[in-house]
Amino acid sequence: MRYHTRKIVKPEDLNPNETLFGGRLLEWIDEEAALYAVIQLENKRVVTKYMSEINFVSSAVQGDIVEIGMDVVKFGNSSLILKCEVRNKLTRKTIIKVENITMVNLNAEGRPSPHGKTKIEYVKDRLSQN
Repeated sequence: MRYHTRKIVKPEDLNPNETLFGGRLLEWIDEEAALYAVIQLENKRVVTKYMSEINFVSSAVQGDIVEIGMDVVKFGNSSLILKCEVRNKLTRKTIIKVENITMVNLNAEGRPSPHGKTKIEYVKDRLSQN
């Protein structure tokens, strides 16, 4: 699992229990999945189709730093299936795991479109192709 993004938990991210609001965390996960898919598929027209069951294992409080990890499960014809783990950087405890986030590649008309990708590409590999 590669951790790409870190967020600090701020007062506006808290629920009435003064822990990280689940909706805020899901927003961060969805945004990170979209960014990851856009970069991998080299297309800004990518949408979230499906997110599997989620289970909050632990929480975070104000001032904690959470890091969001993404990894590819599978390249489909027009989709990219990702898994995600969010952990507390300070305590190293897992906050949440999502086993399946399906992102769909769209064409200019907003319809699913084949992306032609079959493996993870890193920036260093793309640069060496030029």
